[in-house]
Amino acid sequence: QVQLEESGGGLVQPGGSLRLSCTASGFTSDYYTIGWFRQAPGKEREGVSCINNSDGSTYYVDSVKGRFTISRDTAKNTVYLQMNSLKPEDTAVYYCATTWGSVEAGTACTAQAYLQVWGQGTLVTVSS
Repeated sequence: QVQLEESGGGLVQPGGSLRLSCTASGFTSDYYTIGWFRQAPGKEREGVSCINNSDGSTYYVDSVKGRFTISRDTAKNTVYLQMNSLKPEDTAVYYCATTWGSVEAGTACTAQAYLQVWGQGTLVTVSS
């Protein structure tokens, strides 16, 4: 059974940085797409960034392009989200989620029905 555990959230001032980590266990295949999603109070959950583990292709939502970077350490079964130049509107609970099987990164992030396993989430608060 695949399990995901997020860490790295916290309180940061506008313009600051945080790195989120998602450690996975239980994968029996290298064919999956994993990513970060967020949900702010009163808003729908949105896909922030996804990475296809098969080919390394990535997707970013427009609002984080140039500020966030998704990466993976396959030896540690961990996916990271480096978040720079944080803004108050980045405040949300951030979730890690994965598909079963390879899905194009943009599709996985935008059509969330493909996501089969979700972590518990980690809160990111950007405030002065």
